Amino acid sequence: MTRISGRIVTPGAVVPGHLDLDGEAIAAIVPDDAVGDDVIVPGFVDLHCHGGGGHTFTTGDAGAARKAAAFHLGHGTTTVLASLVSSPFELMRSATVDYRPLVAEGVLAGIHFEGPYLSHARCGAQNPAFLRDPSLSEIAELVEVGDGAVRMMTVAPELPGACEAIGLLRSSGVLAAIGHTDATYDQTHAGVAAGATVATHLFNGMRPPHHREPGPVVGLLSSTTACELIADNIHLHPGMLAFAARSAGPERAVLVTDAMDATGMPDGRYELGGQEVLVADRVARLAHNGSIAGSTLTMDVALRNAVAAGLPLVDAAAMAATTPARLLGLSGTLGALVPGLRADLVVLSADLTLRRVMRSGAWI
Repeated sequence: MTRISGRIVTPGAVVPGHLDLDGEAIAAIVPDDAVGDDVIVPGFVDLHCHGGGGHTFTTGDAGAARKAAAFHLGHGTTTVLASLVSSPFELMRSATVDYRPLVAEGVLAGIHFEGPYLSHARCGAQNPAFLRDPSLSEIAELVEVGDGAVRMMTVAPELPGACEAIGLLRSSGVLAAIGHTDATYDQTHAGVAAGATVATHLFNGMRPPHHREPGPVVGLLSSTTACELIADNIHLHPGMLAFAARSAGPERAVLVTDAMDATGMPDGRYELGGQEVLVADRVARLAHNGSIAGSTLTMDVALRNAVAAGLPLVDAAAMAATTPARLLGLSGTLGALVPGLRADLVVLSADLTLRRVMRSGAWI
C-alpha cells in the first residue's frame, strides 16, 4: 500500500495526515499532525483547454492532442477536455471521429466545441469567417459520430435557433455553455431555461455589465450555471476573479486555463483557428487586432493565483477539480480526495508550487 503525507485538501477541510492508496484508489485518510508542509490537492479537471507544450487540440490531429494532454498532465491536469475553436463542420466532424479513441483510452475526458455558433460582435479570438447560426443537424451528427465523446458546446443564446440547439444538447447529454455572446440579461436567462449549465470564461467574450442592462455576466452569475474563470491575472483582475468566485460560490465557480499551444513555449508567433497569434510576456494576442487569444496558463498556476487573490485553498481546490468533475458526471470516480475515488492528486510545496503528479495511483 502506498502512503503519501502532507496537508490533505479534502472537501471542506485541510487535514494534516497520510493518504493511503490501494492500487488506483484512495483507501483511507489518516490524520497526523507531524507530516510536514506539503499540500496535497485533487488532480485538476480542466473543462476549457486548446493545447499546450507546442501542441494543439484545435486542428483535430490525434497525435498533437495526445502530446497536449501529456503536457498539461505534467502540470497536474489529470482530466482534460479538448477544446476546439470555431471551425468548418468538416473539421469538427473529423476531429470528433479522430479523438474518440483518445476518449475511450482516457487520454481525454471528451471534446468541447467553443463555437462556431457564436456572436460576431463578441467573437474575440474566434475566426469570424467560421461563425454561423446554430445547426441542429450538425449538432445531431456530431453527437452521433462522437458516441459520448462530445461533452460540451458553447453557444450564444441570442442567435436564431440557439435555444433549440441548447435544448438538443441537453437532451443529448452534452453540456450547453453560454459564451462569446452579446445577449441581453433576458436572452441569457432564456438560454439557461433552455438547458445551458455553464458560462464559458465569464466576462471574456461577453457584453460588459451595465446597471440598466445587466447583460450576460450578471445574467449568468444570477442563474444556476457554473462559471468558468481564467485565473491568469490577464483575462481577469485578481479582484474580479475573487468577486466572481465568491458570488458564484465554489460549487459553481470553475477554474479553467483556456490554454493554447504556446503554453510552456517561448514568446513568438503561433496560430489559432487560422489566425496569427503573437505571444509576448505570457500574453497571447491576435496579430491583426490585439484581441486576447487564449492563454498560456496551466492549472497549477491557476490554483496558486486563485489563492493569492484571497480565496480559501479548500474553495480553490473545489473550483479546480471537484466542481468541474461533477459537471462532467465524474464525481463518483474522481475530483476529490475521498476514500474510494481514483487516486488522481497533485503534491504542492508550502507555497503551492507543483512538486509531483499522480494519476490513477501512478506517479507521472
